[in-house]
Amino acid sequence: MDAPISSSSSLSAPRFRCFDPTNSYTTTTPNHTPIPRHRNNYKGTLAISVNSDPKIVYGEAGYVLEDVPHFTDYIPDLPTYPNPLQDNPAYSVVKQYFVNVDDTVAQRIVVAKDSPRGTHFRRAGPRQKVYFESEDVHACIVTCGGLCPGLNTVIREIVCGLYHMYGVHKVLGIEGGYRGFYARNTIPLTPKVVNDIHKRGGTILGSSRGGHDTSKIVDSIQDRGINQVYIIGGDGTQKGASVIFEEIRRRGLKVVVAGIPKTIDNDIPVIDKSFGFDTAVEEAQRAINAAHVESESIENGIGFVKLMGRYSGFIAMYATLASRDVDCCLIPESPFYLEGPGGLFEFIEKRLKEHGHMVIVMAEGAGQELLSECIRANDQQDASGNKLLKDVGLWISQRIKDHFKKRKMAINLKYIDPTYMIRAVPSNASDNVYCTLLAHSAIHGAMAGYTGFTVGPVNGRHAYIPFRRVIETQNKVVITDRMWARLLCSTNQPSFLDHKDVIGDKNEEVPQIQSINGENHLEATATKHRDLKDVSEDTREEEPPILLVNGNSI
Repeated sequence: MDAPISSSSSLSAPRFRCFDPTNSYTTTTPNHTPIPRHRNNYKGTLAISVNSDPKIVYGEAGYVLEDVPHFTDYIPDLPTYPNPLQDNPAYSVVKQYFVNVDDTVAQRIVVAKDSPRGTHFRRAGPRQKVYFESEDVHACIVTCGGLCPGLNTVIREIVCGLYHMYGVHKVLGIEGGYRGFYARNTIPLTPKVVNDIHKRGGTILGSSRGGHDTSKIVDSIQDRGINQVYIIGGDGTQKGASVIFEEIRRRGLKVVVAGIPKTIDNDIPVIDKSFGFDTAVEEAQRAINAAHVESESIENGIGFVKLMGRYSGFIAMYATLASRDVDCCLIPESPFYLEGPGGLFEFIEKRLKEHGHMVIVMAEGAGQELLSECIRANDQQDASGNKLLKDVGLWISQRIKDHFKKRKMAINLKYIDPTYMIRAVPSNASDNVYCTLLAHSAIHGAMAGYTGFTVGPVNGRHAYIPFRRVIETQNKVVITDRMWARLLCSTNQPSFLDHKDVIGDKNEEVPQIQSINGENHLEATATKHRDLKDVSEDTREEEPPILLVNGNSI
C-alpha cells in the first residue's frame, strides 16, 4: 500500500507568488447568470458565463497573453487550499517549486531588435493555491484515436502523479475512447495497477475513433461525480475535448478538462513536438536500414519505405536525416511528378546508374494527387473525420516497375510498410521522460483550477494552451525552411518542381526574401493571429523583405 503524502511540519515551505486567476485582466467581463444546482463536488451556488470568448491580455511593447479558462471565470467565490506539494518530502529540496504570477512562455524566441514581444502562453507548473482538496478529487483518463508510443506512459504518470504529489486516490480509466463514457466499463487505476505498463505498447484503456456524444459524455461525468478529466489524443480528440469543456462550462460544473496532445505525425501546432514522435523516428530507422541492405545486395536494387504522415511529413523527413542512407524523401508538403525532365523516374534512373542501388522514403500522404480518380478514395472519411487514403506507395512502386520494364532496364524493388509496427512499440527513453513532464504539467494545471487547455512545450518550456489554438490548423513541414534544405543536401535529390513552373519562375523578378527563422511551421504563421488584430501589423508593413511560406507571401 502506498504511504500518504507526509504532512510533517518540519518541512517549511518558502513563500512565492503564484497566479491568482481572480485578479487576471481579460478583454471581456463575464455575464454571470444563476442556474440550478448540479450533482458535483462543489456545493455552492453555480453560475454560467454566456461569453466563452478567448481570454486575451495585452501588455506593453506588443505583449499578448493568450490565457486559458479558469473556474473563477464562471464559478464565483470558490475556496482555495494550500498546495500539498509544500509538505511533500520529494519537493523539499526545490528552491522554487511554485510558478510565479507573471510567468509566461513566448511563442517566438527569434525576433528582431524592434519586434513586438508577441504572443505568450501561461507557463505550466504548480501553483501555491489549489482549487481542490485531495480527498475530493475524482479523476478519469481516456485515450482516443490511433495508437502512439507513450500512451501507457502518460496514463501511468497521471495516476502516479496524482497519488504521490497531491494525495489523490480516486482515478478511473475510461475504456474504449469517448464512447467508453457511456457504453463501457471503467477501470480503477492505482500506482500498483499501472506500475509497469510503460514497458508495453498501445494503451491499457483501449482506444477508438468517433463515438463522441457530448450530452451523454457530460451526463456520465456528472453522474459519476468526476471532477478532473484527462483526455489523451490528437487534433480530432482535442476538438472533442473542447466541445466537452464548453458543455461543462455551460452547465456551470466544477470539472477540469485537460488535454494531452498525441499524434505520431507531429502535426499539432504551437507545441514543439508531440510525444511518441522521437520513438517513431527511431523505429523507422529499422525499416530504412532493412531497405538499404536489400537494395545494395542486388543489382539495380530499390528499397521503398512508406512511413506515416497523412498531411505532415515530419517522420519521413527526420528519419531520412537520421539515416543518411536515403536517396529520395517524398512528403505531402513537397509536390512531385513522375515522368518528364526533372521527374522522379528520371532521378531514379540517374541514381541507379551512379550507385547501382537506392532507397526511397515516402510519407503516406505524399503523391495522393497523382492517383487516378478511380483509385482515389472519393473523399471518404474515417470515424475521426480523417480523409481515407489509398496506398500510394504500392501504386508508385508499381508505376516504377512498369516504367523501367518499358525501358527494358531490370530493377529489383522491395516495398516495406512498417506503419503499424512503428506505432505499436513502447516509447523510448526520451519519450518516457517527455510523457512524464506532460502528465505532471496537466495535473498541476488541473489542481490549480485551469480548464479547457492542452499542455505542451513551447520553445522548451511547458505551457497551458487554449484548445482553439491546437485545433485551428495543422503543423506542417515548411519546404522553404532550412530543415528541408538540409534534407535536400543530405539526399542530393531534386526539388521535383515542375519544369514548366521552374521556367516560368525564372522569367519573374525575384523580390528580396527574408528567410524564416526556426524549425516549426507555426513560426511562419504565428504572426497572423486568427482571432485578434495582430499588434505587429504596422511594424511588418514597414519592413521591405517579404516572408514566404510554401511559396505564399504572408
